[in-house]
Amino acid sequence: MVPGAKARPVQEFLNVLLFRPLAHLLVRLLLPTPVRPPHLVLFHTGLALLAAWLLYRGEDLWAAFLLQLKTVLDNADGQLARLRGEVSALGRYLDTEMDFLGNLALFVALALRTGEGEKALLAFLVFTLVQSFDFNLERLYREARGLPLPEEPQDPETPLLRLLRGLYALLFLPQDRAIRALELFLKRRLGLDPLRFFDEGALAGVVNLGLSTQLFFLGVFLLFHQPAAYLTFVLLQALYLGLGYVWRIVRSIPSPRWGP
Repeated sequence: MVPGAKARPVQEFLNVLLFRPLAHLLVRLLLPTPVRPPHLVLFHTGLALLAAWLLYRGEDLWAAFLLQLKTVLDNADGQLARLRGEVSALGRYLDTEMDFLGNLALFVALALRTGEGEKALLAFLVFTLVQSFDFNLERLYREARGLPLPEEPQDPETPLLRLLRGLYALLFLPQDRAIRALELFLKRRLGLDPLRFFDEGALAGVVNLGLSTQLFFLGVFLLFHQPAAYLTFVLLQALYLGLGYVWRIVRSIPSPRWGP
């Protein structure tokens, strides 16, 4: 594992193969400098906003390139924070919410570029939902095995931290609670084996649709000047999630016991 990388039960393939090693090369250069993780967060958010503008203008190759650079920096901010011992609640909320802002800008640009506003809105909702499944299934995986959840860093309470925490509660907590409620309802109602329902296979199915992978494929579609096709690609992930549920449920039903 790359030093400073986030420990997870299942890793995102493209991060392990490509983006995380590139990010580590950058982090090694940044360690002796005064650059801090929030600086990287703000910078890669700016790159995402610039990529959205270029996408809207039809500058697809530059937009695709900036999205991959954004992903490298997005991996680098966490590595830098862990290696420096600067992991913080403020950094976590800032990173999540700046990613949300960048993603929103990209889908607004896709809507304007393609003229398919309703399709882009629906795709953005699916896109966001997939990211939430990634976060929540890992927590359910840990709970099912009695593993500790990642600890929330204890930052000094500041107005900025309260603002970011409040924004997180507004933007993400409702869907987090809905996903968790659905998962636990299905497990309880159908009598599913939690160690199989929340296993590495279930995690891999959503981890590998994480933000790094999503932006990589957006870049691929832009290389072929097909932004509308990317919206279809995202919408098909809703079907993928539904089929994934069927697969997880079938394989998690306890085998019948015969005999007295």
